[in-house]
Amino acid sequence: MKLSIKNKATAAACAAFLALGTFSCQNDLLSPVPTTAFSDQVVFSTPARIALQVNNLYAYVKTGSFLGGRYQIYGDIRANDFVNRTSNGVTGLGVWNHTLTEASQNDVINTWGAAYAAINQANVFLAGLDNNAALFVAPTFAADYATTANNYRGEARLLRALSYYSLLQLYARPYTDGNGSKPGLPLRILAETGPQNNDLARSTVAEVYAQILSDLNFAETNLPLTYGSATLNVTRAHRNTAIALKTRVYLSMGRYADVITEANKLVPTAAPFAASSGVANALNASVTAVFAAPQETAESILSFPFTAQDPPGTQNQLAFYYLPASLGGGGEYGLNTGAGSIYANTNWAATDARRVNFVAKSGTEYFLTKYPNGTPFIDKAPVIRYAEVLLNLAEARVRSTNTVDAQALVLLNAVRSRSSATPYTAAGLGTVAATTDALLLERRIEFLGEGLRNMDLMRLGATIPGKGSIGAVEPTNVLYVWPIPSTELATNALMTRN
Repeated sequence: MKLSIKNKATAAACAAFLALGTFSCQNDLLSPVPTTAFSDQVVFSTPARIALQVNNLYAYVKTGSFLGGRYQIYGDIRANDFVNRTSNGVTGLGVWNHTLTEASQNDVINTWGAAYAAINQANVFLAGLDNNAALFVAPTFAADYATTANNYRGEARLLRALSYYSLLQLYARPYTDGNGSKPGLPLRILAETGPQNNDLARSTVAEVYAQILSDLNFAETNLPLTYGSATLNVTRAHRNTAIALKTRVYLSMGRYADVITEANKLVPTAAPFAASSGVANALNASVTAVFAAPQETAESILSFPFTAQDPPGTQNQLAFYYLPASLGGGGEYGLNTGAGSIYANTNWAATDARRVNFVAKSGTEYFLTKYPNGTPFIDKAPVIRYAEVLLNLAEARVRSTNTVDAQALVLLNAVRSRSSATPYTAAGLGTVAATTDALLLERRIEFLGEGLRNMDLMRLGATIPGKGSIGAVEPTNVLYVWPIPSTELATNALMTRN
């Protein structure tokens, strides 16, 4: 199929969304009569054109309706650490108050559609690389371009894995519920440019996780060790990115021995904690510096960047949701100060650097200022940090040994002590249960506003806490996972509801 320059982007997006059951398109848009056309051979004909397509993969994943902002926001506002202030149905109100009961609601449809569009874009790119491999020869391509092509395959597969993992946390039961036997997602790993393969049954949760791990294992083997640039080392996937994400995936599956195996590739046995090969990812001495512009310390393993010319889009931006109007934000969500919230927890001391530097009072309310930049809201959207790898490892060691593990305590305090003057002690914790509680509490403090809260609740099959007049959501409640979008149900005859 050939696409005109004018209609290429529209038609490709239309085809991808149609194939994934997100909305219908007119068939004539899929095969326009071109005046100037690019075939797939042309768009893979030079290294520069292929590199542009790699950049485009990131554009799909970091769209504001997915991992460019909204997904991280949804991951926090589902629980009890934020209060909705505006009753704006466009900015996650239904996510916050658990009224996403209809498959036709925008949050449900848009997140699914954006993620599957990103997945299909990766699939189309991977197929294009394979189908045009014969073109990758001198003089247009360097003699070692096969290695570069595999680097790109690693990026595409990592982004596909990240997209599938993200979808599982909202639209499927946790892995620990039935050891992955519950219905998962339609596992689309082939390039789709038309509606022929719309009908696809759901794979199990375990099968989707198996594909995620296959992609991440491939990525680890084929991604570059480093890009030699602080900006690219934060905003492009490298080998350590794949390893770090595997620690998160295995933690979600309760495979604690595998968490330890992966994390040990990045975490030495003793402080100071820094990866010994590849990008020198490390715990920064100051958590404040991690979020100060340009947000490119070695602690940030993967974040998605924005510019004034490439913003996350209206009402998608992290700072718009969390910053008060007095600091240039939209003030959509303030910090919950009620019982059970992280703000009210006495273990989060007033002198903790994360409280001193990331919480501000405006009027009578408190707000998160972790994303400090107002209009045009170009703070990077975080995906994973080295601090998470340390805490993933610490929790896995405690759960796998069923002890107050000494190494786990060192890792926990490495994160805590850079911000708080009151480290934990083995005597003070006393029990395994108290230690895991401390680890989970530290995660709530450290990653507040970064979207990890829902992941932690789901992987443990924990109740989503209530807040104010909004009741708790038990794991057996139909609201625990989101409904399958009506757009998918309408176009995929093999799809089943949650």
